[in-house]
Amino acid sequence: MSERTQNRSQKSERRLAAQLAAQKAAEAKRRRQAWAGGLAGVAVVAVLITVFVTIGRNDDGDKNPTASGPSAGADASAPPAAAPGAPQLPAGADPALGSKPTVTAGTGELTKLIVTPLIKGTGPAVKAGQTVTANYVGVFFKDGKEFDSSWSEGQPVPFPIGVGGVIPGWDQGLVGVTVGSRVQLDIPTELAYGEKPTGGRPAGPLRFVVDVLAAQ
Repeated sequence: MSERTQNRSQKSERRLAAQLAAQKAAEAKRRRQAWAGGLAGVAVVAVLITVFVTIGRNDDGDKNPTASGPSAGADASAPPAAAPGAPQLPAGADPALGSKPTVTAGTGELTKLIVTPLIKGTGPAVKAGQTVTANYVGVFFKDGKEFDSSWSEGQPVPFPIGVGGVIPGWDQGLVGVTVGSRVQLDIPTELAYGEKPTGGRPAGPLRFVVDVLAAQ
């Protein structure tokens, strides 16, 4: 082989080697780009998942039924406030005294005063000469029709007891009753207002349910 031919052959081999090297470099670059694109896609998916999870948690927090409840500093054990117009009850009194009782008609002929305890109070006994504060409902004994009630006035009524300031049925029936009690007084005509009272007072036998809230 001549020297010129040998030089030409060597140049061809170098060009082929250079082409192969360039081809390998191009393939390596494409692979790197493909990996980079794949990693970028994974990163985007991860970001989207994080966003959706965060939004979901926030939505769950908004739906939490305790979100509208009392703050952490509030005293959850504190009793609810008394309803507007409810009477001030003595300490330890039965909560039933905070509501107007239902009073029905009596039966038979009423010939004497009958005192029936409905709720037994734990306070001191009422004494003659004291001023009693009470709620009451009054009905006709025979038909149960209401004719008077302190509940309609929205507040208890103070009155002297045992000194003739009220009808005899109250004077006799409430002395000795303990504060915080609810009693039913079935009062015959002669211890009430009589058969033919004046001034629009109720006639005949009467029934009262009285809540004794204070005595002093």
